[in-house]
Amino acid sequence: MLHICVEFVNLHGMIRVAIIGAGAAGCFCAVQLRRMAPGLSLTVFEAGSKPLAKVAITGGGRCNLTNSFEGIRSLSEAYPRGERMMKRALKAFSQEDTIRWFTAQGVPCVLQDDHCWFPASQDAMDIVRCLLRSMKEVDLRLGSRVRRIEIAGHTGQDGSGVIPGRTGYLVDGEPFDAVVVTSGGAPKGLPFLEPLGLEMVPPVPSLFTFTVPDPALRSLMGLVVEASIGLSGTSFKAEGPLLITDWGLSGPAALKLSSYAARHLAERGYQGTLAVNWLDANEGQVKAQLQEMASAHPQKLLTSTPPARLPGRLWEHVLAKAGLRSDLRWAELGSKGQNRLTALLTCDTYPLAGKSRFREEFVTAGGVALSNVDLGTLECKRCPGLFFAGEVLDIDAITGGFNLQAAWSTGYVVAASLARHFPGASVR
Repeated sequence: MLHICVEFVNLHGMIRVAIIGAGAAGCFCAVQLRRMAPGLSLTVFEAGSKPLAKVAITGGGRCNLTNSFEGIRSLSEAYPRGERMMKRALKAFSQEDTIRWFTAQGVPCVLQDDHCWFPASQDAMDIVRCLLRSMKEVDLRLGSRVRRIEIAGHTGQDGSGVIPGRTGYLVDGEPFDAVVVTSGGAPKGLPFLEPLGLEMVPPVPSLFTFTVPDPALRSLMGLVVEASIGLSGTSFKAEGPLLITDWGLSGPAALKLSSYAARHLAERGYQGTLAVNWLDANEGQVKAQLQEMASAHPQKLLTSTPPARLPGRLWEHVLAKAGLRSDLRWAELGSKGQNRLTALLTCDTYPLAGKSRFREEFVTAGGVALSNVDLGTLECKRCPGLFFAGEVLDIDAITGGFNLQAAWSTGYVVAASLARHFPGASVR
C-alpha cells in the first residue's frame, strides 16, 4: 500500500513525481499519470538524447507492441521470469487494453498470423509520436543520467526541519515526493540505486542468437525451417521458425531458447551443445514418415524427395552428415539408413560457441528482485513512495511483443497506484 501522505499538497502546493527513464514503461506511466492525476508535477529523466529510442527500433522498426497470447498455455511460456507479477499486471491492463488504448489515440493496429500486434502503418514512430503527444505537460529532461537516488525527509515551508512520518527522495539532490524507476535493462547494474540497499538479481543478457562454428551449416544461411531446438543435457527447449545465418542460428525458436536458458547459458560462458529437431517431431513419427516415403518413391533419389516442410538444401546437408550417397535411392536406404536419418532429423547436434546480439535490440534478465516490491502496486516494501516498472525489474519475456506488454502493464499499475492516493485522481 502507498504510504505517501496526501497532506503534502498543503505543504508544497503540488506533489512532485520523478520518473527515471523515458522508455516504454516510463513514458506510458507518465501518460497515464497525467490523465489519472493531472494535478501532479511530473519530471522524466532520460540519460539518452531521445525518448523511446528502443520502441522506435523494436520489431524491425515496425513496433510489435503486444501479442494476442493465443497458444500461450501458461504465462511462464511467455515470461520465464516474472510470471506471477505479470499475471496480476495483466489483470490491471491487458493486451486487449493495450490495443483499445492505442486505437483510441488514433493509432489503428493489426494482428498478424503469428499472433503479434503492430500499428497498421507498420511504423514504430506512430507509437512514439502517440506517447510523446500525450506528454506535453511533462517535464522531459533528455541527456540527464541519474547518478543517485536517496531517501530524504520533507521539510516545512518555513524550512523548519523534517516533518515526522513523511518520506521523500532526492534525485541527484533534487527533492521529489515519489520516484518511479523505469530505467530498463541494466547489463552493468544499477549503481544509482545502491544507497537504498535493495536486493538485486545479477543482470545477464537475454534474447540473443547462437554462434555455431560449423561451416557446412552456415553455408545454408538464409534458410528458415519450423523446428525445435534445445540444449543437450538440459530441459531447455523451444520451437518455432529457426533461421540459419552466416554466424549460426537465429529466428524465433533460437531467441525463445536464449530467453528460457539465459541464466544457465551465462553461467557456462555461452558454451555447450545445441540439439536441433528439424521436423519438430518425435522419432516414431519421423521414422514412419521416412518409411512411407520409401514405399511411395522407391526408385526416386533421396536428394530429390525431401520430407515435407524441409528445404531441399537442408535435406542434402542432413543426408551428407548421415554419410549417405547423393545417388542413393529410397529402395536402397534400408533400416540402418532410416535409423541414421531419424536420429539426425530429430537430434542434430552442433557446438555452441558464444552468443550474438539480436539486431539492435537488447533484453536483460535480472535487475531489481521482485521480493522488493508489492506485486499489486509495484511499490518498494522498504522504501515507501519508490516504485518500479518495466525491464528494470527481474521480469523479461520471449520475443513477440511480450516485453512491451510488460512495460505497458507495469507502467499502468504504478500510475494507478499513485493516482489512487492523491486528491482529484480518477483511475480509468
